[in-house]
Amino acid sequence: MKAKATLKQIAKELNVSVSTVSKALNDSPEISEQTKVKIKEYAKLKNYKPNVIGLNLKNRKTKTIGVIIPNILNSFFAKVFSGIEKVADKKGYNVITCISNESLEKEIHTLEMLSNGTIDGFILSVSEEAQKLQDYSHFSAIINDGTPIVMFDRIADEVECDKVVVDDFDSALNSTQHLIDLGCKNIALISSVDNLSVGKLRADGYLKALKDNNISLNEKIIIRTDSEEDMKSKIDAIFDHKIDAIFALDENDSVAALRVSLKKGFRVPEDISIIGFADGILASRRLSPSLTTVSQHGIEIGEVAAKKLIERLEESEEETSDYETIVIKTKLKERESTRKK
Repeated sequence: MKAKATLKQIAKELNVSVSTVSKALNDSPEISEQTKVKIKEYAKLKNYKPNVIGLNLKNRKTKTIGVIIPNILNSFFAKVFSGIEKVADKKGYNVITCISNESLEKEIHTLEMLSNGTIDGFILSVSEEAQKLQDYSHFSAIINDGTPIVMFDRIADEVECDKVVVDDFDSALNSTQHLIDLGCKNIALISSVDNLSVGKLRADGYLKALKDNNISLNEKIIIRTDSEEDMKSKIDAIFDHKIDAIFALDENDSVAALRVSLKKGFRVPEDISIIGFADGILASRRLSPSLTTVSQHGIEIGEVAAKKLIERLEESEEETSDYETIVIKTKLKERESTRKK
């Protein structure tokens, strides 16, 4: 069975734009009869199926948004999805959700599968593997084919599209400063997300706070890894040093920090104060003492991302606006794992 051609492949072979191919296949009066015949004959030869492949999504709406998240177990992504669905439902859009499982291959496959006319646009957070390999060409290809993308949380600076992020650097800087203001001098850093853009920004914020307060950097109490497994294998080592606080850069890191501190006989927050990123159910309700966390406002991020994509989908070609990066401010939720000032 012959593989089906795409608009992009036909355009490349005939040395015309994707828009020209789309308009020709749709019998647009803007395209000459000679060009239409040429493109249609070539499309038929290459097994192109117009009822499957999207033809100019600006003109043929499905009223459906594709959402791609990297990890279904992460409570933050669940909150973002909740925000997306709330806005989409209100605006009359359906939502199709897919999980990349942090895989570049699955991310590419999902984009190609859904951009064949199934959806109008994507809201997504970049997979771990794509960030690790710095491979973002699949996003640009989808955008160039006329399907808009809004990225959230984990983004690719190289890709020109709308983005919704939190102030990762500033919130890490402020959280570390909060620990310093409590009198903490030996603040450990725990990260299992150092290969992600958000992890790097948070670590940079921590380092800046130490520098601003003339606190010497102690590499022995800093764990920067790419996986939860690696982090857990190294976490015991930081307790061999005189630490009085821990700043954890992910929800799993935060839970591990609290559990190991208590297991080793430290009192929290009397001996060690702990602040963690992400405000999931574990942190706020199921741990004792409850964790002080940086709330990323996942629902708000989802709402803003959905509104932005729908605005982009519903604007006319004459109204096309510049791409925008929207920054959502985080909030430090103080609970039992930090001392009071």
